[in-house]
Amino acid sequence: MIYRGSCHCRAVTFEVEAPPVIEADRCNCSICSKSGFLHLIVPRDRFRLLSGEEALATYRFGTGVAKHTFCRICGIKPFYTPRSNPDGIDVNVNCLDPVPASVNVTPFDGQNWEQHAHKLAHKSRPS
Repeated sequence: MIYRGSCHCRAVTFEVEAPPVIEADRCNCSICSKSGFLHLIVPRDRFRLLSGEEALATYRFGTGVAKHTFCRICGIKPFYTPRSNPDGIDVNVNCLDPVPASVNVTPFDGQNWEQHAHKLAHKSRPS
C-alpha cells in the first residue's frame, strides 16, 4: 500500500510503501520517547519526499550516523535516516495521514541500543 504523510504544518509531505498491516517499533530512548516517534523502517526506494525539502533541517548527536530530519516551520520529525538502517528511511507512523487503523507495535529497548540494534538491521532490506 502507499501511505501519505506530512509534518504538522504540511510543508513537508511524503509517501511510503508499506504493508496493509504496519509493523512498528516504539523505542524507549530519550529522543524517541520525547518526540513520540513510532518507527516504520523501510528500504529507501519505498519512500518518496513529495514536497518540503527546503523546509527540512537535520539534527545529529552521539555517533552522528542518524540524520534526524525535522520541519523548520512546525518542528515535527516525520521521518529520518536511522543509525540502525542508514541505507533506509524511518517514518513516524504518527505522521501518516491518516494514521492507519492496523498497526502492530513492538517495544524496542533503545535505552540499551548497542545490545539490541541487531534486531532492527533487517528492516531496510527489500522483502
